[in-house]
Amino acid sequence: MRLTRLCGTAAATALLALATAATPASAAPLAGQDSAFLKAVHQSNLAEIAAGQDARSHATSACVKRVADILVRDHTRLDAQGMALARSKGVSLPGTPTAAQRRQLAAVKAHQGTAAYDSAWLEAQEKGHTQTLALIDTELSKGTDAKVRAAARTARPIVAMHLQMVRGGVCHA
Repeated sequence: MRLTRLCGTAAATALLALATAATPASAAPLAGQDSAFLKAVHQSNLAEIAAGQDARSHATSACVKRVADILVRDHTRLDAQGMALARSKGVSLPGTPTAAQRRQLAAVKAHQGTAAYDSAWLEAQEKGHTQTLALIDTELSKGTDAKVRAAARTARPIVAMHLQMVRGGVCHA
């Protein structure tokens, strides 16, 4: 219950900050880093949502299913705000996760119906969230658009919390 409340509070805080960041302004062209970040983080969100939805159906552990629910909820909210920000900045977003992200989910799905599914899912989530944190940190150090950087700053603690959860801070598959 404490985990759900903590995650809900973090997500609500992120939504408030991202909603402010997504308010349309004069749409000046974004620098390459900022545009690339919005595209990459959108694809990461799509991948996390798809993986979470798959785990809801195929995980064997109730704990992994709870974590999947949290990831789906948080990444859906973050992605909605990120899409609004991208729209306000005139950035066209890809419609699917990257090929590597799709391959990673397919590799996890190959374990459906086996005891290895939960471990494979947690490992894939650790890898994905580590990569997403690296994207966020790059945006924070090299991005130039204040609203995109604010969105990255807001998303960072949520993604870091997810990483801690899948690294064994919550579930041990």
